Amino acid sequence: MTLISFVVPAFRVQGYLRECLDSILGQPETDIEVIAVDDCSPDASGDIIDEYAARDQRVRSVRLPENVGLGPARNIGLDRAVGEYVWFLDGDDWLAPECLTEVAERLRVTRPDVLLVDHVRTHWNNTATRSAMAEVFPESPGSGTFRLRDRPQAMHLLHTAWNRLVRREFLVDLGLRFAPGWYEDVSFSYPVLMAARRIGVLDRVCVNYRQRRAGAITRTRGDRHFEVFPQWHRVFHLMDEWGSATEALRPAVFERMIWHYLTVLGNGQRIAPELREAFFAQITADYERWLPPGGYPVPDGVEGIKHKLVATGRWRTFSALRAASRARDAARRRARTARRTVGPVARRGARLTRDGLLREYYRAELRRPVDPTLAVYAAYWYRGYSCNPAAIYEAARRLAPGVRGVWIVRRDRVDAVPVGVEYVVAGTPAYYRVLARARWLVNNVNFPDFVRKRPEQVHVQTHHGTPVKVMGLDQQRYPIGAGRMDFAGLLRRVDRWDYSVSANSFSTQMWDRAYPAAYTTLEVGYPRNDRLVTAGPDEVRRLRAEFGLDPDEQVVLYAPTHREHLPGYRPPFDPDRFVQALGDSGRLLMRSHYFHDRDRRPGRPKDWERVRDVSGHQRVEDLYLVADVLVTDYSSAMFDYAVLDRPIVLYTPDWEAYRLARGVYFDVTAEPPGAVAATFADLLDVFRTGAVRSDAAAKAREQFRARFCTMDDGRAAERVVRQVFLGEPGERSTHC
Repeated sequence: MTLISFVVPAFRVQGYLRECLDSILGQPETDIEVIAVDDCSPDASGDIIDEYAARDQRVRSVRLPENVGLGPARNIGLDRAVGEYVWFLDGDDWLAPECLTEVAERLRVTRPDVLLVDHVRTHWNNTATRSAMAEVFPESPGSGTFRLRDRPQAMHLLHTAWNRLVRREFLVDLGLRFAPGWYEDVSFSYPVLMAARRIGVLDRVCVNYRQRRAGAITRTRGDRHFEVFPQWHRVFHLMDEWGSATEALRPAVFERMIWHYLTVLGNGQRIAPELREAFFAQITADYERWLPPGGYPVPDGVEGIKHKLVATGRWRTFSALRAASRARDAARRRARTARRTVGPVARRGARLTRDGLLREYYRAELRRPVDPTLAVYAAYWYRGYSCNPAAIYEAARRLAPGVRGVWIVRRDRVDAVPVGVEYVVAGTPAYYRVLARARWLVNNVNFPDFVRKRPEQVHVQTHHGTPVKVMGLDQQRYPIGAGRMDFAGLLRRVDRWDYSVSANSFSTQMWDRAYPAAYTTLEVGYPRNDRLVTAGPDEVRRLRAEFGLDPDEQVVLYAPTHREHLPGYRPPFDPDRFVQALGDSGRLLMRSHYFHDRDRRPGRPKDWERVRDVSGHQRVEDLYLVADVLVTDYSSAMFDYAVLDRPIVLYTPDWEAYRLARGVYFDVTAEPPGAVAATFADLLDVFRTGAVRSDAAAKAREQFRARFCTMDDGRAAERVVRQVFLGEPGERSTHC
């Protein structure tokens, strides 16, 4: 018999599900199965489950035709489980490495009905908060088992399904199922403990309980939080059915119920102000209904006062007490902030600069009406006219002629703006004016921190590549690669997004996790790649002629990415030796990352007629179209160039160091778009031997394209314009 059946329900967890499944399947203990239940999730969760099931026989995929909710989805997984124990793990949480070894040993030795395990709350800012295990069991609980009546303090551990393994036959014999609705753990976790004859505690952190910044019900306001009441009613109805077997536990369970109600009420992210009095009234009603005849252990201090106010139904006093407490806390926060900022504020007030005057002008413009016809575009920190914003701008000129598009560019990049494209220079009054009054703000990076998005404005984040390297909040796990990144500031910028443009399902999954906020994802392909799809042979010939490239020459584009953690790094690459390997008809175009546009130092290859530095060329799509082969490393260029279905070679001399320091989302050397070379000598051999165009390379490229390029059909920019500018229904869009 399989030892542990993991039941993993999945609904809107595409950004986290891979980490969850990997944490289970990568454990040393392999006597497991995973029943992953796609609860009719509108994102890619079901596809991810199918992908894992296809490559690991321990994973069983269950796709539900309609959304049933977390509790019923767990029941469906339970019905398919065959393991001796069942572990209900949520799809956005994950296991600690190697924890299953100790869990499995405890299960095999003690055979408990329920095994409680420890957890940590892992927050979006990469901090972790320990559970109450140390407070509930100040001394080690040991490896023995007990009944709840002997250690009722076990009820003070968080009442979730995922911090306990339950013996499956015990659960089936008990006939206990998860109830529908929110707070479904309540009517499962407490009855399981009350009915168990053998409870074990493993005080080892096994679960990382993800504290999501967006999307969790604990951060969702609404009247569905009233569903906590019927869940607790089910607990007391079961106690009534079980009679004397659980009667001694009633006072402790009652205390937990009131504690839980007050916790929900006290969370301002759950109960809206207009619902608070009604929620309090229901607490009082349940207090009167379920109060044990002999009373219960009332907490000390402020918590005890709250219980007494609930008992007497004194809402106004309760509300006033809460308001006073919040005012006191707010005063303390203001005092701390004042102490931290008095110096900087004084210094800023002492120097009223031109920038300060312009910011005042910006704030004045914010008070003027938004221009309903104005769209502002920017790319790569104002480096010019390019990338996805340029493609959207061109589509908008064609499909939404009533929209006036204005570009923001740096003063030193004005010459790169095409003739006929209206622009403003960054830092000028016109720049601040258009930022304040534009209806649409379109950028492939974030606008500066001072920009305030008005309610009438629409912010479109197009991004600028399918990610290989980790991005956003995920960089917190790689401090070397992240440098001094301000993650709190990043999230303030992300909160301005209304739309996030995604090239493929993989990007959508990564953006969900890296940039958690309430934007709408437009999974439509990359607008900048439209041109790669629609460009015909005539345009390619014209571009090659403009670059001085003969039709019969083999043109290789070398485009490595930037190493943020290694300033000044250049991969070992000798252009003279490379073109020699290409043969007499070979030409090499070299393009550095845009981060180096101000400190570029072109090399001086001996064979300069066959090697050209094209780093200054504004439109990288031109370079893709003229190139016969792309050589890159971890750059998103590989995903764009794959649209052309031409050979790609990955040159990865520092793969292990890059992976460990910068962090990556997947192993591009294991799932490449073509041939892979780990050394410069290997790279030369790829071209000398013809491996660049081998059957194996073509097969790898085919699989890569099937995963990342299916949406690039030449209409991505049109889809963005129709949904964002014209308000037409989107073909592919999901809420984060």
